[in-house]
Amino acid sequence: MTEAIIHGIILAFGLIIPLGVQNVFVFNQGALQPTFIRALPVVITAGICDTILIVAAVSGVSLLVLSFAWLENIIFGVGVIFLLYMGLFLWRSSTTTAKVAGEIFSTRKQILFAASVSLLNPHAILDTIGVIGTNSLTYFGNERWAFTLTTIVVSWLWFLGLAISGRYFGKLDSSGKRMGLLNKVSALVVWGVAVYMAIKLLGNLMIT
Repeated sequence: MTEAIIHGIILAFGLIIPLGVQNVFVFNQGALQPTFIRALPVVITAGICDTILIVAAVSGVSLLVLSFAWLENIIFGVGVIFLLYMGLFLWRSSTTTAKVAGEIFSTRKQILFAASVSLLNPHAILDTIGVIGTNSLTYFGNERWAFTLTTIVVSWLWFLGLAISGRYFGKLDSSGKRMGLLNKVSALVVWGVAVYMAIKLLGNLMIT
């Protein structure tokens, strides 16, 4: 069981540490919200969404998705459109917008955006389903439960840490200029992922 736990920790960190749309949004909200409590809806929603994806992956959904190329293409197509929109939204977030974004994002809007960047992000979906799902197949019984719970706990702790880090970043950025710059860098990252997904989609379509 120890091996399964260590495996889960290494795998989970390997998947969630790279800068992506979900991480960017959680960090931004931690920095922009007036209090840490106001950023908790983002953390909780992202954690719940990752938990759903992980449980679905371990339960065998990964085999279903990987068996149907058209389903993967749909995920890519929807994801590319969504990522292009998110990148545009972040790019247009000027310094002024960054300073008032905490008021703009109500609890409901935070939950909706966090859910969308978690569940409509093909990179997160395919990583969770394809990588965690397939790796879980090497374990059975209690070991598989240990592996699954470990990846879930790491995911929740990571999102909590991102929000806390964002909170401290926001305190250091009294002028909002750094936040505006971060939004633009984040937009470039998001667009980069969108281009990567579009290339993958075109490759799949050409093969079929």
